[in-house]
Amino acid sequence: MAATQNHLIELLPRTDRRRLLAICEPVELVLSDVLSERGTRTRRVYFPIDSTISLVTPIDGKPVLEVGMVGSEGMVGAELVLGVATTPLHAVVQGPGRAWRIPTAPFRKELARSSALQRCLNRYVYVLMSQFAVSAACLRFHLIGPRLARWLLMTDDRARSDAFLVTHEFLAYMLGVRRVGITVAAGALQRAGLIEYRRGKLTVLNRRGLEAAACGCYGTDQKSYAELLR
Repeated sequence: MAATQNHLIELLPRTDRRRLLAICEPVELVLSDVLSERGTRTRRVYFPIDSTISLVTPIDGKPVLEVGMVGSEGMVGAELVLGVATTPLHAVVQGPGRAWRIPTAPFRKELARSSALQRCLNRYVYVLMSQFAVSAACLRFHLIGPRLARWLLMTDDRARSDAFLVTHEFLAYMLGVRRVGITVAAGALQRAGLIEYRRGKLTVLNRRGLEAAACGCYGTDQKSYAELLR
């Protein structure tokens, strides 16, 4: 993925990929920036390169729970693939970095033109739906510790680094739990030698151990993506 560093774009045939890149604009995404808000018109789509975006569902007007995460494996603005120009979720930059950005109008024009792009993104929409369903079940049935381990693995995958900045407050916000619950769960992972956490910087020390500590939802997400978007 040296050329674009976004997996969805790399899956396209060369001609379709070049045509899509011709309407892309490279941008730097800043931590905590809101790319879209629920109920507003979708103005742009984003294909992350080394940035990470959280998809957050609002309750009573406040974004309080992460239901999905997008990195270089995906895109933000997938509702356009379904012919809908209104975003259903908040999209917030969780990890700063680069992305490709395309205004809605040229993207929709290219989507109508390229059957390869349609096939690829239709599959990605299915993967997103699966991720949302898994997240809902995970919230209902799994304890904070395994859920935290899953979230850290998902972030580690997209950050392209074993170290990233994150606070207990932010983790509590993303997982929809109290901060004390995150403190206890993160402390257990640290004592087990799986992670190190100092001054807002978290480092994954034992990836295999963290996978064993995570709930099965992480593997389910990985399998769904691998089967449909190789």
